[in-house]
Amino acid sequence: MRADCANCFALCCVALPFSKSTDFAMTKPAGTPCKNLRQDFGCGIHTGLRDKGFQGCTVFDCFGAGQQVSQVTFGGRDWRTHPATAATMFTVFPAMRNLHELLFHLTEALTLTEALTVPAARPLHTQLHTALADTTRWTGAGPETLAEFDITPLRQKANALLLETSELVRAKVPGRKKNHRGADLMGARLPGANLRGANLRGAYLIAADLKGADLRTADLIGADFRDTDLRDADLTDALFLTQPQLNAARGNPATRIPPSLTRPAHWTDRPGD
Repeated sequence: MRADCANCFALCCVALPFSKSTDFAMTKPAGTPCKNLRQDFGCGIHTGLRDKGFQGCTVFDCFGAGQQVSQVTFGGRDWRTHPATAATMFTVFPAMRNLHELLFHLTEALTLTEALTVPAARPLHTQLHTALADTTRWTGAGPETLAEFDITPLRQKANALLLETSELVRAKVPGRKKNHRGADLMGARLPGANLRGANLRGAYLIAADLKGADLRTADLIGADFRDTDLRDADLTDALFLTQPQLNAARGNPATRIPPSLTRPAHWTDRPGD
């Protein structure tokens, strides 16, 4: 569930739309190749994306959906050599990306429940196994099936299991836990805040100041970390944190993150970063 761009036909650079903004230097409709895309499916400005106004590209992560669609769903037939595949391939890619993100969270939930000793963990673990298997089966469906796929029922069932997992894991954290589920915390000043075990599912943390905050075992699924200041913060065992969330935030070498994730290259100690 990690992106392997070398085995993808640059689907994120073609299938997805973006608008001129602080994240993108230009507007591009869905299904149109980015002007920076090379013939070999590489990015012509890859090493300078942020400097050239394409910060959004450095935030995005497909969770491995790109290579799945390119090499498995379409059997290595690229949209340039086989243009008849283009429209369906570009429709399938976002659907596959949603499936792979769900796989990412379900896999983490399985790992978390394996470590729990409470009685409720055993049936939950079984249900998570079933949900993971069901989701995995969908990733192997054919192009036409995936093009019509509605992930909503699958996601609703999985989300209930992820929430139950979160509640069981966070219950082990001593003391009263803060509940900021879906809260508007844009620009909030929370340096050094004790958010250990907090519920921050879907919270809007855009440009919030969380320098030095304790986010261990906090549920961060769906939290918006765009331009959030995470310098010196501790997210060591934060729940359901993803690479795109980290990529969208600001941190430094002292920011502690889960070992399964990668420290973004733009996290430095330079002022303003």
